[in-house]
Amino acid sequence: MDRLIYTAMTGASHLLQQQAAVSQNLANASTPGYRAAINTFRAVPLVGEGLPTRTFVVDSTSGTDFSQGSLQATGSDLDVAVQGEGWIALLMADGSEAYTRNGSLQVGPNGILQTLGGINVAGEDGPITIPPNTQITMAKDGTVSTVPTGVKPVPATVVGRIKLANPPAAQLVRGEDGLFRTKDGAAAAADANVTLAPGNLENSNVNTVGALVDMISLARMYDLQMKMLTSADNNAKTAETLLNINS
Repeated sequence: MDRLIYTAMTGASHLLQQQAAVSQNLANASTPGYRAAINTFRAVPLVGEGLPTRTFVVDSTSGTDFSQGSLQATGSDLDVAVQGEGWIALLMADGSEAYTRNGSLQVGPNGILQTLGGINVAGEDGPITIPPNTQITMAKDGTVSTVPTGVKPVPATVVGRIKLANPPAAQLVRGEDGLFRTKDGAAAAADANVTLAPGNLENSNVNTVGALVDMISLARMYDLQMKMLTSADNNAKTAETLLNINS
């Protein structure tokens, strides 16, 4: 009887975890550059004396869908989208690097090019400083140039180049902040083959309809696990009654 309880109990627990992942995907369906989370299940037998027939249900993989989302033109000088494979490198407060596909940028109070969350964008020579009273232009290769505003036309000044990297997807892990990092924490090398689409943002690659269907399916599967637990409880009570009668 406890074999059924093991399977149903762990199955229900991990269904709740997968439901949370699907809910997170739906919550980020409109977040630029968001990559959908993927969860699957597998059965794992318990190890120990008298336990080989008991089985746990666990997450087999907690991965990421790295397929590209559609591009949406915004016309903003501070919006860029990564075309094809690749990532925009960010400089974290602890000196490490993280990677994002969200190219919605801003100029911080100190003149540093940042994400909307206030994280500095990594340049090939460090943070990129934007002079005041200038208009920004970003090139496909990540080069950032500025032109003074309110004066007669002058040549653009290159102030830096955004670091674009393309580490293998298998070496990337998603952090609690939604940013990706390499498994060993090392900084990925710049890749000249990664290009940007200035004036665009990449939409989330979450399939909203598919995620809603998954939520319904997971809810039904959870109900099924609960029914299995109820059946196990009823069977145990019936067996106990029969044993009492026989005794």
